[in-house]
Amino acid sequence: MSKANRASGFEETAIAVLLGLMVVITFVNVVLRYMFNISLIWGLEVTLILFAWLVIFGISYGVKVTMHLGVDAITGAVSHGPRKAMALVAAVVSLAYAVLLLKGSWDYWAPFAGLWQTEGRWFPLGFDTTTRDRAFYITDQVPMPGFLRFLEDWINMGESYEKLPRVIPYAILPFGAALFLFRLVQATWRIVTGRQDTLIVSHEAEEEIEQIKARRA
Repeated sequence: MSKANRASGFEETAIAVLLGLMVVITFVNVVLRYMFNISLIWGLEVTLILFAWLVIFGISYGVKVTMHLGVDAITGAVSHGPRKAMALVAAVVSLAYAVLLLKGSWDYWAPFAGLWQTEGRWFPLGFDTTTRDRAFYITDQVPMPGFLRFLEDWINMGESYEKLPRVIPYAILPFGAALFLFRLVQATWRIVTGRQDTLIVSHEAEEEIEQIKARRA
């Protein structure tokens, strides 16, 4: 598989892995509970974290495959030129939203990583050096894996973690927002170059069905 194909299939692979892990953890927990009267105390929390990651990956995946829903009553009634112009306006608005989302995601996650939040109400204007450190916050039940112990020196001033620090599950926020922005940039470029004419679900499948019916008739 080429590097391009691996990159284009990133969300698909991540979603498949997350779904698989959720199924395995839930299945094992059910078997342990009903057959051995025990359970993975951290199972539910990990499943919730994985589900949250799944949803965020799904946002960028929806942009990549033009899966997001929208109202096309107006765009579907105009010619190609105005439709492209409206699609570009929608893309610019979406890009601005994605930038705001990325800023907000970073500002929420940064304190848990021992980093600074950004200054500026709408767009980053620097870093706030007075940001309160929250790197000591941990999850409720998820155990701390040994291979992540380096985080204790990196962000927690050498203090040991009893449970998994929240910086790990929350890392999906800025990462997912950055991936969402990246997919929007790609979609916008496809609109500019004429390879795509909308950001929402198209009716190409319905049109192809109608064409097949017409040929058979």
